Amino acid sequence: MDRKDFLQLVTAAGTAAASGLGMMGPAGKGQGGADAAAAGQAMRADMVIAGGGLGGVAAALAGLRNGLSVILTEPTDWIGGQLTQQGVPPDEHQWIETHGAPRSYRRLRTGIRRYYRRHYPLTAEAADREHLNPGDGAVSRLCHEPRVALAVLRRMLAPYRSNGQLRLLLEHRATGADVEGDRVRGLQVLDGRSGICRVLEAPYFLDATELGDLLPLTGTEYVTGAESRAETGELHAPEQASAANQQAFTYCFAMDYVPGEDHIIAKPDRYDFWRRHVPDVSPPWPEKLLDLTYPNPSTLQPRELGFHPGGAATGQKLNLWNYRRIINPDNFVPGTYRGGMTVVNWPQNDYMLGNLIDVPEEVFNRHIRQSKQLSLSLLYWLQTEVPRPDGGRGWPGLRLRADVMGTGDGLAKYPYVRESRRIKAEFTVLEEHVGKEQRAMVTGQDQSEVTAADFYDSVGVGYYHIDLHPSSGGDNYIDFSSLPFQIPLGALLPRRMKNLLPAAKNIGTTHITNGCYRLHPVEWSIGEAAGLLARFALDREVPPRAVREERTLLEEFQQFVRSEGIETRWPEQGKEG
Repeated sequence: MDRKDFLQLVTAAGTAAASGLGMMGPAGKGQGGADAAAAGQAMRADMVIAGGGLGGVAAALAGLRNGLSVILTEPTDWIGGQLTQQGVPPDEHQWIETHGAPRSYRRLRTGIRRYYRRHYPLTAEAADREHLNPGDGAVSRLCHEPRVALAVLRRMLAPYRSNGQLRLLLEHRATGADVEGDRVRGLQVLDGRSGICRVLEAPYFLDATELGDLLPLTGTEYVTGAESRAETGELHAPEQASAANQQAFTYCFAMDYVPGEDHIIAKPDRYDFWRRHVPDVSPPWPEKLLDLTYPNPSTLQPRELGFHPGGAATGQKLNLWNYRRIINPDNFVPGTYRGGMTVVNWPQNDYMLGNLIDVPEEVFNRHIRQSKQLSLSLLYWLQTEVPRPDGGRGWPGLRLRADVMGTGDGLAKYPYVRESRRIKAEFTVLEEHVGKEQRAMVTGQDQSEVTAADFYDSVGVGYYHIDLHPSSGGDNYIDFSSLPFQIPLGALLPRRMKNLLPAAKNIGTTHITNGCYRLHPVEWSIGEAAGLLARFALDREVPPRAVREERTLLEEFQQFVRSEGIETRWPEQGKEG
């Protein structure tokens, strides 16, 4: 399709604007807009980034600070992805305060802490704490409110929006693409408020969407779900491949606790279903989903959890309230908060009954509705039925905080997505490269001494254990030890497409290795590397693939990313896995 035909197609698109659930529907399913003048006038930049999550923002910042003009689109009205619109405090490794993440990611973390120090009535002790953790949540060294991260990310982009270098198109999603051979020439995006379709043109397009939406739109080869053991040779891969076998996604929500008050929500329509539901997974789930017993991810043996919204200890059991707590009242001047606040992203609201990728829009929307019903049912169960340590049931003082998530229904703006489409890459990261047990097998080293594969084309580092949540295909947890790893440039290169780059969870990993490459600082690192790669390729007037193929160019690029504050190797103390 030539550019004239593409613009005419956009101009002729229907007038109905996507809204509500449809705004986040499957790629390519949206309706077009009717404003012919706006639709017929293409917007141009050096780099177009679809998706304003952590990878998208990092890619944009990388390009912007190196002089590129950028158009960044985002289907919701919040940038920040899993950190903000999905409501998930950062999952990070144990060395995060000193190394193992880019300089720009550290600026984000520092900015979040500085925001609390400047704008919140912290106690003197909390304000003086170098590694302030506002919520003192167990999951992270920096548990905080989504809006604070949003404010900091907006501030990081503000100068570039002011000078016109960055155009941020919120509530826009990609609905079509103009592709010629192995190059993308234009991207069609739909404005969810006005119904206008716009065409975006650039030398480079980056896919930082949560589900890898640009891959099917552009005809870029990709894989989904689980590969078979015969395909990848991975110890933990299944015997049979299944493209539809995706990790659970989750609709997170925030709640606080107001003792002595009654904030019980209306009984959710699907409560009776979810109250009886036992996940159909193998090995079997030990109890009903809405219960304080779940399978220990690493052993799959039943594990009992505790729950007390006052934050009190629950014996040897993990108090779920403290797990992702984002406000600990003890960190603030007395009287600031009547109770604490937590984010609910627990085993009990993982949705396993279907996936969101490559399904009809009606199926997509049904899963979204059912997932929301699950989360609301969990809240109602906590308010009315969860066993209390004193022998009673339910905590009526639990209050759904819709304002914290910025939504009308109290749930996050977007589901927490753990698994995306993944490009068929020049190089695919396998379990043998980063899994501790299999790495020891292939190297002949002891597990106590083994290190992850050393990639000659490393453009970043990261770490997290391999953590796969129960899946739509009936797998229980797959959770085992990995090693501090590198991000190979080859995993960022599609096998065929020349000017489309992945910038989030859609790089060349497998279903298994996605389990350690999907977390917050790694996604940021991937996006930043992709943005810098586009800048380097434009400057050298070479295709991205040539940067990896020509050692001189590769060495120059690696020096460039290191000069930007990106580590490409782990220090020895970071290899304690």
